[in-house]
Amino acid sequence: MADEFPFEISPMFEGERIRKDNMYVELAGPKSKGFELVRAADMDDVVDDKFTLIGPDLADMEEGSRYPIAMIYKIAGELVEADLESIVERRNHEFQNYIQGFMHLNQRDDVWLRVGKDAVKKGMTSFEPVAKAIMMLFKNELPFIEKVEAVYITDMAEIEKEIENAKAVYKARDERTRDLHDEDVDTFYGCTLCASFAPTNVCVVTPDRISLCGAINWFDGRAAAKVDPDGPQFAIPKGEVIDAESGEYTGVNEAAKRLSSGEYDRIKLHSFFEYPHTSCGCFEVVGFYIPEVDGIGWVDRDFAGTAPNGLQFSTMAGQTGGGKQVVGFLGVGVNYFRSPKFIQADGGWDRVVWMPKMLKDKIVNDMPEGIRDMVATDEDAADVESLRNFLKEKNHPILARWVEEEEEAPEEEEAPAKAVPQAGFSAPQMMPSNFMPSMPMMSGGGSGGVRIILKNAKVSIEKVIIKKQD
Repeated sequence: MADEFPFEISPMFEGERIRKDNMYVELAGPKSKGFELVRAADMDDVVDDKFTLIGPDLADMEEGSRYPIAMIYKIAGELVEADLESIVERRNHEFQNYIQGFMHLNQRDDVWLRVGKDAVKKGMTSFEPVAKAIMMLFKNELPFIEKVEAVYITDMAEIEKEIENAKAVYKARDERTRDLHDEDVDTFYGCTLCASFAPTNVCVVTPDRISLCGAINWFDGRAAAKVDPDGPQFAIPKGEVIDAESGEYTGVNEAAKRLSSGEYDRIKLHSFFEYPHTSCGCFEVVGFYIPEVDGIGWVDRDFAGTAPNGLQFSTMAGQTGGGKQVVGFLGVGVNYFRSPKFIQADGGWDRVVWMPKMLKDKIVNDMPEGIRDMVATDEDAADVESLRNFLKEKNHPILARWVEEEEEAPEEEEAPAKAVPQAGFSAPQMMPSNFMPSMPMMSGGGSGGVRIILKNAKVSIEKVIIKKQD
């Protein structure tokens, strides 16, 4: 695309994954620090195409190692305004993935990059051509940007000084939508920036539901659609209200069918179990149903431990992402926890039973006061049994659902045989009638195993393989 760069630049490289064996260096990510930030500036305050590096360059980095990184861009132009900062910032994700041998994931202060060994062998030995390529793409693809300047930081001490300022900017952006709600507008906004990683994802941004990546709110979507009508952010007419409680609208359903190529035709924006929002792969947090307590847990990508269901974030993210609509799992942006419509169709905060302490500390002041001490963290519960005991001790509202389940359960003429759970798998107990379980297939004869009784369950089978046994 541009001969002056020591690498190929093309949308065809979007979705490229650099595995550990092919990695030259890793930048930021869950085991380091980093952020990306775009700031609008006056024309006189931006030196066009200028690049500054603070810290070691690629050539100075040890192969196979990990370093922090911050990417700061100043943009200027007659049409540039503060509302466009987060939109341009999110395009950094897209454009960096245009570079062959360069992988960019996530957003804001959660970025994760890798540089491939082959790319370094071919001449990518400095961040300068990378930054120059991104600045070129910003101006070519976003014509309202007339001038852009970049500062990259790979020095940890300098990043720690700057990251708090970046977080303050993110927070100020998010707070703009606090007093605006879904019912106050007739247009929502869609985003397809993750289409290369999740082709059937339908990201719908509303005043009460931030993008899954957490980087784009309703105002950001409106600003982007205004200046770049053919870009990845676009208007979605809300249409008629089908169900205000769950957040189902005719316009969103029509967009879901179109954007997912017919894979989905219904989305309920504020539902966890029934036609939930699709999940891409850049979501900040994944929610997971815990049938043993009939509650919902949440885990963010910064948590390296294991949730009470025995799974880590990476495992659940793999189950949830890719643009799928998965009943029992849901990807969200952190700011959605602050929404007054947070999974309101399925109990809202009264259904939340667990999250890592670091995540809870981020949002504790936005949680309803009465529920704060009742939501367990990794310090309170490491498995289902300890979680159940914690919820009983705190008299969590979820206990009322346990009573309802017991009262509604029909009497059995003959009690079923006691299930014998295998290692790492717990038999589901109280699950919603519309919950579609995902469970391992177990083969082989002999005693033991798991006996699972499903009542009022929806089961989807994509393939049946019948093999003749000798």
